[in-house]
Amino acid sequence: MDFKVLPQSVQGQAVSKLRDAIVTGIFRPGDRLVESDLCTRLGISRPSVREALRSLEAERLVVIVPNRGPMIPILTVDMARQIYDVRALLEGEAAALFAAHAPPSAIAAMRSALEAFDAAVKSGDLTEEIRATRQFYEPMLLGCGNRVIFEVLDTLSARITFLRSKSMSLPGRAQKSAREMRAILKGITSGDTEAARTAAVAHVRQACNAAVKAYSADKIAEKTTKTSA
Repeated sequence: MDFKVLPQSVQGQAVSKLRDAIVTGIFRPGDRLVESDLCTRLGISRPSVREALRSLEAERLVVIVPNRGPMIPILTVDMARQIYDVRALLEGEAAALFAAHAPPSAIAAMRSALEAFDAAVKSGDLTEEIRATRQFYEPMLLGCGNRVIFEVLDTLSARITFLRSKSMSLPGRAQKSAREMRAILKGITSGDTEAARTAAVAHVRQACNAAVKAYSADKIAEKTTKTSA
């Protein structure tokens, strides 16, 4: 991964680079983040690194532990399930609200995002899969007519993206996800509010199951590594 940032917008780029590194697993839960190492990797000053870490702390992607410094927090399976429960409630409601008045331009944007998602799946590009998924949801969440739904999910966005990377890493999950998102779009396009809600909730539930399986696989792999060592 290319960690170097350009001179302009150093702060924003540093946050973005570190966020991507955390979400994609370059930095793993429980890892310490050493400021001097980050300065070297990013090519920026220590104050800039500290500001970036504070921004990520606000997103709950980093915790500052007394006497130990910044670390990647360990997201438990129970917490992951709680986040998915919130997503199911809010995204189901957003899909239903949006289906009642979705403009053609928004539907076209969601369809375009699905095409980008399909292309990413074919090429095996997890980063693009995650980006396309965010682009799929954005018109619905911004256009559902309930600003609070968007704001609540926005505060969870970094952790949602982290969990999304986990669920998408499960073999075959991306193809199933594409079918589930098409069901959401079908309900929205037809103006069927309950079909859109049902499809959105079902999609989140399946994503939750996949993320939990991926977590379990990671734990087994970690135990195996420790035992062999």
